[in-house]
Amino acid sequence: MSLQSTDPIADLLTRIRNAALVGKTEIRVPTSKLKKVVAEQLVKNHYLAGVKVEDGKPRGTLVVKLAKDGENCPITEITRVSKPGRRVYTAASDIPKVKQGRGIVLVSTSKGVMTGAEAVKAKLGGEVLLKVY
Repeated sequence: MSLQSTDPIADLLTRIRNAALVGKTEIRVPTSKLKKVVAEQLVKNHYLAGVKVEDGKPRGTLVVKLAKDGENCPITEITRVSKPGRRVYTAASDIPKVKQGRGIVLVSTSKGVMTGAEAVKAKLGGEVLLKVY
């Protein structure tokens, strides 16, 4: 039986949110290029502690470290903005700010997945994937 999700990014975010609520420090999810890039952006912006890919037979496993041992996860809120039923696109000048700039949005642009601030600096719009605070 296959546990295939119609929205793998929402599945990743839900697993992160649930693990943070119960105090876990690590989760394992089936890997994809987009999930890996999203997790790496969250690590780069200090919302996650680390990410690595473990190879498996059918496909690899993405191991996401939420927080260092003895610390709490810094993510307070993580939500999916653009969904399969309603895609949300934005121009570079209209990229939203999260909590007056204290959070970030991840935007999928023609140059790859980047934060809202990076997209504004590069003058690129795209699909608003998620917001994190």
